[in-house]
Amino acid sequence: MDARVTNTFDPAEAAAGDLSWGRQRSSSTPKVILGLVATALVITGTWYFLSPKIAAPPAPPPPVTVARAGTGNVTALERSVGTVVAVSTVSVSAQVSGQLMSAGFQEGQIVRAGDLLFKIDPRPFAAALQQAEAALARDQANTSNAERDKARYTALLAQGAASIQQSDQAIATADADEATVKADKAAVTVAGLNLEYATIRSPITGKTGPILVQPGNLITASNAASPLVTITQLQPIKVSISLPQADLPRLAEQMQAGKLNAVVNLHSGPPITAPIDFIGNQVDAKTGTIELRATFPNADGRLVPGQLVDVGVSMNQYAHATVVPRDAVNLGPAGSYVYVVGKDGIATMHNVTELNDDGTTAAITGDVKPGDIVIMQGQLRVIPGHAVSIASGH
Repeated sequence: MDARVTNTFDPAEAAAGDLSWGRQRSSSTPKVILGLVATALVITGTWYFLSPKIAAPPAPPPPVTVARAGTGNVTALERSVGTVVAVSTVSVSAQVSGQLMSAGFQEGQIVRAGDLLFKIDPRPFAAALQQAEAALARDQANTSNAERDKARYTALLAQGAASIQQSDQAIATADADEATVKADKAAVTVAGLNLEYATIRSPITGKTGPILVQPGNLITASNAASPLVTITQLQPIKVSISLPQADLPRLAEQMQAGKLNAVVNLHSGPPITAPIDFIGNQVDAKTGTIELRATFPNADGRLVPGQLVDVGVSMNQYAHATVVPRDAVNLGPAGSYVYVVGKDGIATMHNVTELNDDGTTAAITGDVKPGDIVIMQGQLRVIPGHAVSIASGH
């Protein structure tokens, strides 16, 4: 039988150190492969480290939007939320009882002082007036007769034809009848007023609310719990503002100088301004604030009682202040700053102090001059001391 050499590898025999020639030849094959791989890696690494590097292209300057710093006279405002308050609000109630016949206005209508609001059935009051006038006429006739008796008994007493008692009685009767006439005149006046109160007219000029008691109902005189309608005066109108008590010295100074004004921003048109004509007489102990009020003509009716509005109260004036767009001012760890772009296109950071912010522009002090080019948008990508690309601006 022929002896054959196999290329198999027996782990047990390898552990025992018993390897045949054929098995030794077979086990050297993986070592050769590993050597070739290692040589290839060395050659590849050497080429990578010795080959020239291709530099990445530099990043382009970041695009920014710019504006030019200007100058102007600026009024610093202390901002707060104000409440619109009506100068006068009247709840109209009936002054006489009766049946409500009709209403002379539409709900929500603007009425003027003296305009017809309601009519109450006037017939009972007209009859009462006639009765009072008749009683007056009767008592006036009695008074005239009593005056004549008084004159006769006075003459007879002087002639000795009448006693003192008769004369005194005639005088007392005449005086009593005269008092009765005065009472009758008062009753006529009351009856006339009641007839007049049957027609209810507006006591003020203002806007009516809903009709709270409809015509046809029986109403009671002076029922404050159930008014007929409420009228609110809209022109003029007041705005109430509360500011911290720490502002009191500056408020008093500005008011004495005649420069204490309230500026209301309604977000639906230009701001409206009016002088503050009232400063409260005490500080609210709960909030530490004091109330101020300004009166506005409100000719266009944009202010409505109960409305919340943004109000600025003028506290200081800055003449020839440096003014930049509000978006150009940034806030950093060291405070406010502005990026200024030089003629070479390099952006530099300038620390500033913000004097006033009106929501559109900001008045500042610092190392920024009128005419400087400031960055409005794109600040997040700007690196101080590096170039920027001006995308747009004015």
